[in-house]
Amino acid sequence: MNYSNKDISLLCSGKNFWELNGLEEKGLKSIKVSDGPHGLRKQDGQSDHIGINASEKATCFPPAVLSGSSWDQDLVFKMGQALGDECLKAGVSVLLGPGVNIKRSPLCGRNFEYFSEDPYHGGIMAAALIRGVQSRNVGTSLKHFAVNNQETRRLVISSEVDERALREIYLKSFEIAVKESKPWTIMASYNRLNGTHVSENKRLLTDILRGEWGYKGAVISDWGAVNDRVKGLEAGMDLEMPGNRANRTKLLLALDHEISQKAKEASRDRMVDLIKKSQKSLQENYEVDLDKHHNLSRELVSKSNVLLVNDGILPLSKSMNIGLIGEFSRNPRIQGAGSSIVNSHKIDNLYDIMKAEGIQFDYARGYESTSDHVNKSLIDEALEVAERKDAVIIVAGLSATYESEGVDRRHLEMPDNHVALIEAVKSVNKNMVVVLQNGSPITMPWLENIPAVLESYLGGQAGAGGTYDNLFGRINPSGKLAETFPLKLEDTPSYQYFPGHRDYVAYRESIYVGYRYYDKANKDVLFPFGHGLSYTNFDYEHLEVSRENNKIQVSCDVSNTGSFDGEEIVQVYVGKKDSSGFRLIKELKSFDKKMIPKGHSQSFDFSLDYLDFGYYNVEMNQIHVEEGIYTIYVGASSRDIRLTCDIVLEDQIGGSYPKVYGELESYKCLDKGILEISDHDFYKLKGSVTSAYDHSIFHENSLVDDLKSTFIGRKVRKYILKEARKVVGQIDEDDASLIMFEESLKTTPIRALSLNGDQDLPKYFTRGILDILNGHYIKGIFWLLKK
Repeated sequence: MNYSNKDISLLCSGKNFWELNGLEEKGLKSIKVSDGPHGLRKQDGQSDHIGINASEKATCFPPAVLSGSSWDQDLVFKMGQALGDECLKAGVSVLLGPGVNIKRSPLCGRNFEYFSEDPYHGGIMAAALIRGVQSRNVGTSLKHFAVNNQETRRLVISSEVDERALREIYLKSFEIAVKESKPWTIMASYNRLNGTHVSENKRLLTDILRGEWGYKGAVISDWGAVNDRVKGLEAGMDLEMPGNRANRTKLLLALDHEISQKAKEASRDRMVDLIKKSQKSLQENYEVDLDKHHNLSRELVSKSNVLLVNDGILPLSKSMNIGLIGEFSRNPRIQGAGSSIVNSHKIDNLYDIMKAEGIQFDYARGYESTSDHVNKSLIDEALEVAERKDAVIIVAGLSATYESEGVDRRHLEMPDNHVALIEAVKSVNKNMVVVLQNGSPITMPWLENIPAVLESYLGGQAGAGGTYDNLFGRINPSGKLAETFPLKLEDTPSYQYFPGHRDYVAYRESIYVGYRYYDKANKDVLFPFGHGLSYTNFDYEHLEVSRENNKIQVSCDVSNTGSFDGEEIVQVYVGKKDSSGFRLIKELKSFDKKMIPKGHSQSFDFSLDYLDFGYYNVEMNQIHVEEGIYTIYVGASSRDIRLTCDIVLEDQIGGSYPKVYGELESYKCLDKGILEISDHDFYKLKGSVTSAYDHSIFHENSLVDDLKSTFIGRKVRKYILKEARKVVGQIDEDDASLIMFEESLKTTPIRALSLNGDQDLPKYFTRGILDILNGHYIKGIFWLLKK
């Protein structure tokens, strides 16, 4: 079938905020896409990509921070199926998720949307969700590709990372998900990678993604991520979103002579294939049982919550007289702010569930969730409730404004009023259970002498139900952390380098991310990666390791020796025996979760690949397994290793360890707990230095907040913020979505400005406003008035 240049330009440009252009005369109907990773956020009215405007009712499943803690591929697959069903009912062909970016720092404001600090775990969990959604003939969009690990200046920041860390840490989760589940689309991220915008990074989008990994689907931009459309198309970025409208389409046609025929035809074919695959779902008349999905969400929560501490107080008896304290127990935090916000069709809370279950309890608010202020009267009320109770449940965590898309956190502390409440109640009743609602790690200065802590993260609409099931023993908690909880922020490997310089952020810690760093530096942590307790006990025994060609078979038996049925997650790590130098102590390579009835045993079997024992050799541009002795670690967490076995492996390709790693003096101090990486060592490791923007003039990638540096700039900035505020309408000043909107706008580059979700600014706005900002007033006004 022949496609004109106009056809191709339409296919490669969005129709509007959530729709793709079709070609009706060629049998291609327009299709819809929609956020988000843990629930459908379909907007039929005024549209936005930051969660401000209304969306249709849907099931809010647990965000990835909690579902990832389940380590349960089957259950996450079912969640994906349910999401696919809701997309079909709503006429949505592609769900924009999941997010699989690495949790480089616990300060990233969007960490609640991501699965893990470990690329293997994150890739496997994302693949399960993708398979579930796509089993319903609904596509997914694996995001944010790639090295998008912070919100600060996210549309212009350059992530400066060395090749080995790029391959082993930041691309690996995407690689696993692509090869395991074949997502229909991949979303190119906002940031630059080593100086080049991801949306126009040919090495990333074509050479690696398609050439090395064999990806066949379409690449779409994140909303407003495109810097140069021509370079983007040549690099393999097929679709620009949101909709370009008439002026952008005309622009693409006008630049047609700059785009190679090969690039146009390749993007055309991928977009036609995407729309064709979506046609079947458009013809289906779907009905969805949202109550059934609510029950599934509750089950997922109950098998994802992480029991951090328990001295035996849990599970609680339904006959106890309970004190229930904390505003979150009646008004729970169920999700983070931003583009992933779901308009839940119902929301459970712990107060109502306990009441319906006939639990005898008294309630106290304890704190105001919209303030950090310590309210003495609320604490006094809580103390009255807590006294003489059999047990006290305190529900606390992070307020909604503490973590959001568009804004990074500044510290790991809980609000002052939450901490003060826990400390005060602890003084009058020692039988305390702290239930946490937060989207990322926190410090716990109050932890000493607390009998039990249940990390429930952000549980979605059924979070309270799943938490109740754990607290009162209906379901034995079996979740495990997919991230490390550090003792303090200063202990984190990226502490000195996050969120970076004005124009770039240096990933100086390289491959030493999360537990990889804490193990290498031999640092104590609050709770390690993979940690999670149970109401029962599991014994590990009979480790067997054998080799069949390039497959290493690992098996062990796990026995439930306690008094409760329970599920256990067995984790398999590998590491080179001599891990001195630029080598990791160990890294996760497999895991499995199984139910083991009390008094019974289960066999766990794993198949590792020979290449799982290797590292990325930057001189050979491939995975290299050195000759030597390797250790296989089997355990209940990264720091609770129960069984080990050594295996000898040969070097099959005759490579050598890159000499550069022996010349990096700064990195040799890591095993002494010192992370002070010099400029010399980092740039020798990385191989290049990225130049900063020229800030002596304003340019297309100058941010709205950069305009504060001049008198005219301040006037323009004030006008932009004022006009943008009108778009969001009447929203409470303390609303997390409003805060996120305003902070995101301040870090939006001039090229990406839009004062209305569905309308472009005047055709030559960017050119005109930049001339005015740079003192060329007459020329600027000319461009602003030009039609």
